[in-house]
Amino acid sequence: MSVASASVRRVRGESWAGYAFVAPSVVLLGLFVLVPLVGALVLSLQRTNGFGAGTFVGLDNYARLAADPLFWRSTLNTTLFTLLVTPVSMALGLGVAVLLNPVLPARGLFRSILILPMAISGVATALMGVLVFDENSGVLDKLLRFFGLPAVPWQSGGAAAFASVVLVTLWWRVGFNMLIYLGGLQAISPDLYEAARLDGGGPWQQLRYLTVPLVGPQTFFLLIMNVIYSFQVFDIVFVLTGGGPQNATSVLVTYAYDNGFVTRDQGYAAAIGMVLLVVMLAFTVVQWRFSRNRDLAE
Repeated sequence: MSVASASVRRVRGESWAGYAFVAPSVVLLGLFVLVPLVGALVLSLQRTNGFGAGTFVGLDNYARLAADPLFWRSTLNTTLFTLLVTPVSMALGLGVAVLLNPVLPARGLFRSILILPMAISGVATALMGVLVFDENSGVLDKLLRFFGLPAVPWQSGGAAAFASVVLVTLWWRVGFNMLIYLGGLQAISPDLYEAARLDGGGPWQQLRYLTVPLVGPQTFFLLIMNVIYSFQVFDIVFVLTGGGPQNATSVLVTYAYDNGFVTRDQGYAAAIGMVLLVVMLAFTVVQWRFSRNRDLAE
């Protein structure tokens, strides 16, 4: 056998080995992502309550979305929620990571406390939020009354209900952002900060001109993850407010849930889900291209 033939066989063997390793992931991806995705797309072109065969209506469900004020209200709420939660949770995560990165007393304890919400589900987090923000028996309103202050209508007031959802979400997300930023900070050489101090750079200059640029990859990752999470938020809103009062906290996923499992208009709910998917894909592509172009320019 020639050397060339042996080389070709070795390359083919390595290729088949690679395919064998990738195959389980591809099969699982197809079964649990691609197949449901195609099913949702087909469902969005039908009028059905989920029982029996649906009626094909083409793009009628998408046309209904354009004229549905509740859909646009939910879209506005989702966008506002994203614009609030994403930058605030990332800024708090970076700030806490900077504080807990140096060798400080009990820093392991503080890290554990902040990361603890990640160990429980969103439903459990929301239930703890109910204990704090319930306007009838919540801890926060009891404290306000104790000090002679007026109670806040956390469930009956639209702005207060929306604020409670944002605050609980921040408590849940800051620990995750801190953990990612900590990994980025620990990869930065201390010599850079030493050189900055020798050049007269104070803590603010070090944060602005060293820390923030050097954790750029972590920021890009967290931006994508936080925006995707914010547009898909469901459990915290569902448990805390149920989308009320008067749709003040209704977001796209809770609106899709109401259509799919309350009014049983599952084709319409699937159309909402497909619009959400397109928005997320468009955002990810734009952000990736922006980051790639910036890296190439640098």
